Amino acid sequence: MVRGYRTFKEFQGSGEGIATNILADRLQKLQTAGIIDAEPAQEDGRRINYRLTKKGIDLAPVLLELLIWGAHHEPADASCSLVLKMEKNRQEILAEVQRRWRERDSTPLIPQFDASTARQLGKTQRQK
Repeated sequence: MVRGYRTFKEFQGSGEGIATNILADRLQKLQTAGIIDAEPAQEDGRRINYRLTKKGIDLAPVLLELLIWGAHHEPADASCSLVLKMEKNRQEILAEVQRRWRERDSTPLIPQFDASTARQLGKTQRQK
């Protein structure tokens, strides 16, 4: 969601390589746990948008620390300069995450990759 993905199709095309049944199951489990909500899209009520709940957004500090930790110990999809910026500006990043959530601003916090870049990153991760 930090990359601006909101729909099942966007999550499916993110390059993670997750099977549709697994993705559907995980989204359902996140809904059941109260981490995300599923809402009909305003522009097309047949399409579902997923959005973090208050409980979900409260995980932001934990997820930021995991992202930073991962960048130090494992190859990451996010660029090193972006992660360094996040590490040095934790409070500002978390404030921006909160603002975007409150205002329903879906601008990606971490840039989206096109499908081929995402697939290549996924292959690189699996080979290591």
